[in-house]
Amino acid sequence: MNHVGTHAIETERLILRRYVLEDAPMMFKYWASDAEVTKYLTWPPHASVDVTKQVIASWLESYEKPDTYHWGLVMKDTGELFGDIAVVRIAEPILEAELGWCMGRAWWGNGYMPEAARAVMRVLFDEAGFNRVCATHDVENPKSGRVMQKIGMTFEGVSRQGDLNNRGIVDLARYALLRADFT
Repeated sequence: MNHVGTHAIETERLILRRYVLEDAPMMFKYWASDAEVTKYLTWPPHASVDVTKQVIASWLESYEKPDTYHWGLVMKDTGELFGDIAVVRIAEPILEAELGWCMGRAWWGNGYMPEAARAVMRVLFDEAGFNRVCATHDVENPKSGRVMQKIGMTFEGVSRQGDLNNRGIVDLARYALLRADFT
C-alpha cells in the first residue's frame, strides 16, 4: 500500500476536492438535510447547518491521516458543491477499499457519480495500490446499484438482513471490481 490521501482530482465536468468548513451551507442545503437523499444511508438528515459544520470539522481532522480518502464533488462550471464520495472502509490485508457516496437530488441521473467514482478508483488502484474496490447498497435503492454497474463493478450477491440504515434492517447488495479488470 502507498496511501496517498485525499488530493484534488479533475474530471471532464467535476472537481473532487477536500472539504473546507465553508462548504457546510451548501452541503446542508443540497443533501445533508434532505430525507430523500439520506433515506438509504446510515446517518440521519442533519437538523441544522451547525450539525453539518461539526461533521465537516471532524473530516478536516481526518485529512491528516494518509489513509483518508474523502472528496466533495464540485461542478466545474458553477463551483457548486453537490455531493460526496469517500472510502468508508479499508481492509488492508486484502488491499480492499469500500466506496460510499451521496449527492443532491437536483444532480441525480446525469452520470456525475459514475464519473466521480471512476476517477476515485483510478487513484485507489494506480496510486494507492489497492487491489479491490467494492461498494454496497440497500436492495431497495437500485439507482445506487446502477452506478456500481456503470463503473464496471461485478455483482457479488446479497446479504439478507445484512445492514442497518435509516429504513431499519435491510438486505444489502454487494459489488466489486479488481484492479486487473479496471479499464
